Amino acid sequence: MSKIVKLKKGFDINLAGKAAQEFADLAAAQTFAIKPTDFLGIQRPKVLVNEGDTVKAGTPILFDKAMDQVMYVAPVSGEIVEVKRGEKRKLLEIRILADKEISYEDHGKINLSSVDRDTLKSKLAAGGVWPHLIQRPYGVVANPAETPKAIFISAFDTNPLAPDYGFTLQGEESYFQAGLDALVKLTDGKVHLNVDGSKSVPGIFSNAKGVVINKFSGPHPAGNVGVQIHHLDPINKGDLAWTISPFGVVQIGKLVVNGVFDASKVVAVTGSELTKTGYVKTLGGASVTSFVKGNLNSGHVRVISGNVLTGEKISLEGYLGFYHSQITVIPEGDQEEFLGWLKPSAKKLSFHKAIGLFSFLNKGEFKVDTNTHGEERPFVVTGVFEKVLPMDILPTYLFKAIIAEDFDEMEELGLYEIIEEDVALCEFVDPSKNELQELVRSGIELLMYS
Repeated sequence: MSKIVKLKKGFDINLAGKAAQEFADLAAAQTFAIKPTDFLGIQRPKVLVNEGDTVKAGTPILFDKAMDQVMYVAPVSGEIVEVKRGEKRKLLEIRILADKEISYEDHGKINLSSVDRDTLKSKLAAGGVWPHLIQRPYGVVANPAETPKAIFISAFDTNPLAPDYGFTLQGEESYFQAGLDALVKLTDGKVHLNVDGSKSVPGIFSNAKGVVINKFSGPHPAGNVGVQIHHLDPINKGDLAWTISPFGVVQIGKLVVNGVFDASKVVAVTGSELTKTGYVKTLGGASVTSFVKGNLNSGHVRVISGNVLTGEKISLEGYLGFYHSQITVIPEGDQEEFLGWLKPSAKKLSFHKAIGLFSFLNKGEFKVDTNTHGEERPFVVTGVFEKVLPMDILPTYLFKAIIAEDFDEMEELGLYEIIEEDVALCEFVDPSKNELQELVRSGIELLMYS
C-alpha cells in the first residue's frame, strides 16, 4: 500500500544559479573518464585496459577483485589516453578520448518474461549497469550474490540547484518502465518509487507499473532516499535494501531493451558563477571543461561535480562523477571576511537566526561561497541536528559514538540507516564545523570491516 509522508524537519537552501528548463548552447565534451573513487566499497580494482587501447561504449575496463562479476565499463568508444594513478599507485581515473560516432558493445537484449533472477543479475553485472544499485546499510555497490528485502527509488531531488528529473528524463518512459520491470525480478519484496507530493508528478513516474508509488513532501532532505526508507521500511541490523536513481533505472532499461550500455544523460549546469546555466546533453564521465571554461563570471571559483552539499570538488579539467547529473560552480571561499559572522547581514544564508540576523527580510536566492565562517571545534549540544534530520535517531550522540568507536552505540543509535548524504545538512548547520560526512563514512567502515 502506498503512503503519503509529510515531513516538517529540514531546511531548503535556495541558491542563485538554478538551471532553466532549456538546453544551454555549450560545447560538447571531448574526453571522458571513469573514476573508481566514485564507487564506494571497491577494495582491489583491477584494470583491464592499457594506454593506447581502443574500446567501445560498454567495454569492461576494470573490476573489483573482491566482487569480480561486476564490471565497470567505458561510457564511450574511443582510445584510452591515460590511466591516472595517485599515491601508492592508487587508481584515480581512466581517461578516454571519445570517437565522433559512438560504437557500442553488444551485450545482448534481455527477455524479462523468461529470464531467471540469477541470469538477470549476471547480465546486468556484465553489462556495466549494476553499479547503479547501492546497498543499504553502508551505501556501497550492491553484491549480486545477495537479495534485498526491497528496492527504493527517489524520483525527486531536494538538494540545492538539483536537476528536475521530469525534464532530464523526457522521452525515456519506455526504458524507465523496462528498468522497473527488471528491478521487480531482483527482490522478493516491493519496489518503492517515491515522488514529490508537493508538485505535479511527471508522467514517467505517475504512470509507472508494478511498483508502489509513495508521496513525500517537505523541505530538504525529503528527497533523500535514506530518509524515505526510514519512514517506509527502516533498516535494522541484518536487513538489506537496495537503492537506485531514476537515471540508473533508465540505464538498466536500455540494456534490457537494446542490449547496450548507453551512458547518454542530461546534466544540469548550475551555479552563481556561470554566465550561462541550463541543461546539456552529454554522456556519463564527461569532462566539464567545455561546460565551464569561457562560461565564468570570475576566475576564482569552486567547480563541483554534483551539488554543494554532497558533491565532489574537481578542477576546471575535471570529470563528471558516475552518480552525478549536475555540475555546480560557486565562488571559492578562501578569503577572510571583516567581523565574520558578527556582522549583521540580510545577504547571508544561515539556518541560525543569530548569524543571518536580518535574513528573514530576504526570501530570494542567495549567492554563497565555500567559506565555513569558523574553525572546527568540540561538539556543542545545541539540538540543531534534530531540527534538520527528519529521522528518529539522535545524531549528536551517534556522532560521538563514532568518535569513541563504540560499536554497540553506533548500531543502537542508527548508523545502519544513514550514509553521508543524510547528514550533509547537519554538517551545513553545525556550529562546531565538524566534517560530519567524513565522520559517518569512518563509522560505516568500522562496522563493515570489524
